[in-house]
Amino acid sequence: MSGHSKWSTIKRKKGAEDAKRGKIFTRIAREITQAAREGGGDPNANAALRLAIEKARAANMPKDNIERAIQRGTGGGDDAVALESVTYEGYAAGGAAILVDTLTDNKNRTLAEVKYVFNRSGGSLASAGSVAWQFDQKGLISVSAEKVDFDALFLLAADAGAEDVIEEGESITIYTPREALAEVAGKLRQAGYTIEDAKLTWVAKNEIELDRDDTLKVMGLIEKLEELDDVSNVSSNVSISDEILESLQVA
Repeated sequence: MSGHSKWSTIKRKKGAEDAKRGKIFTRIAREITQAAREGGGDPNANAALRLAIEKARAANMPKDNIERAIQRGTGGGDDAVALESVTYEGYAAGGAAILVDTLTDNKNRTLAEVKYVFNRSGGSLASAGSVAWQFDQKGLISVSAEKVDFDALFLLAADAGAEDVIEEGESITIYTPREALAEVAGKLRQAGYTIEDAKLTWVAKNEIELDRDDTLKVMGLIEKLEELDDVSNVSSNVSISDEILESLQVA
């Protein structure tokens, strides 16, 4: 799981989340709307909505934005659009496996955009099922490590249902079963921990190590995919070495 937590660390170091906050809010609002449309507007009875709201709170999304997104999903807005979740599978430099989660109102457009990025970055899309079997879907929560007692957080997270807790520098990464993500994130927030991210992600069953050039190519592909409006999450099976991580933090 180290590749996922290190990649998250890199993005925070580069400030990518803050620089694209407007786009992040738009993506999360769409997820909230979709969840509310499919399962109703009560987060206590709709696990998908509860998770989307936790994700919104982790991104410091204003409460009014969250409420408007729920209203659109439950028929309270006139700009409702039919959205569909689609996961694309592909390969990148060095044979790296890539999964791309999207939420789209036009599958043909999204497919064309994702395919273009793969082709331009030396990768290729793969047939359904040829990549996904290499991954398990997990919940991922990032918590600020500032003034945090790791042992106390570990015990609370484990008691709430977490599977793994990893301390890495300024952040602590918590992995959960997919169905326990919202509950674990909620209990951590109630206990006063600062949640930086909360989402479902794909975790490779076996990570691979690539040389520096191929690792950077894979990371470049992931960044380009994440810039697409319809993309909500990108996962890979690449393990990022400490040496590469340190060089990027300095850059």
